[in-house]
Amino acid sequence: MGRHHVLDATRIVVKVGSSSVSGANVGQIDPLVDALVAAYQRGVEVVLVSSGAIASAIASLNLDGRPQDLATQQAAAAVGQNVLMWRYQTSLDRYGILAGQVLLTAGDLENPTHRSNAQRAMERLLDLRILPIVNENDTVATQEIRFGDNDRLAALVSELIGADLLVLLSDIDALYTRPPGEPGARPIAHVPFDDDLSGVELGDIGAAGVGTGGAGTKIAAAKHAAATGTPVLLTSTANVALALAGADTGTWFDAAPPAS
Repeated sequence: MGRHHVLDATRIVVKVGSSSVSGANVGQIDPLVDALVAAYQRGVEVVLVSSGAIASAIASLNLDGRPQDLATQQAAAAVGQNVLMWRYQTSLDRYGILAGQVLLTAGDLENPTHRSNAQRAMERLLDLRILPIVNENDTVATQEIRFGDNDRLAALVSELIGADLLVLLSDIDALYTRPPGEPGARPIAHVPFDDDLSGVELGDIGAAGVGTGGAGTKIAAAKHAAATGTPVLLTSTANVALALAGADTGTWFDAAPPAS
């Protein structure tokens, strides 16, 4: 499957980061939902993996920024997850589409029993034409909450449900040869499956400072998904409608070739 086959995908996982749906960018939720619904309405099964629970609680809890201690992070996640789901469902209400909340940790998908339960629940949600919204279960996560990245979780979910495409969204429109804004930085349009990207220089997690991922986690997630048969498109949240419509945007990661 190549970029020109995006419109042929029947099951798509879309991952969006904290900085894209919280704080000053909370207004991006409606355009994001519009793009997801456009795919949904042409018959695609859509799963959204969304970060942003902790970031969505910062204003409500009068915090100066992302909390550093684990207990406050967990408390913020408990408050912010409710806020985040309310925002998504309010946006989906415009189309009469119901969201289903699925909270997981990466560890859940490594435990055979939990994995089977998650897979069964996700399949049933999709059968019912409910739009699953997956997030890491930050209230009980420990290591993941400090170093976790929903990019990896999105890759694992893509593998779990056999997605035809994984779309990783952030505040950057593509993968660059070095951090955007630096002299000589060039966007990378296509990554063959066997490209180790050894020449790419990685930067920090982004300007907003509320997320836990970065280019490195996205590359790792894309490589995992690609190795399990799911191609990946990395682009910005602002370009999600273009991406899901098959436009020439972002960075495409080829999936592993079929076994002979």
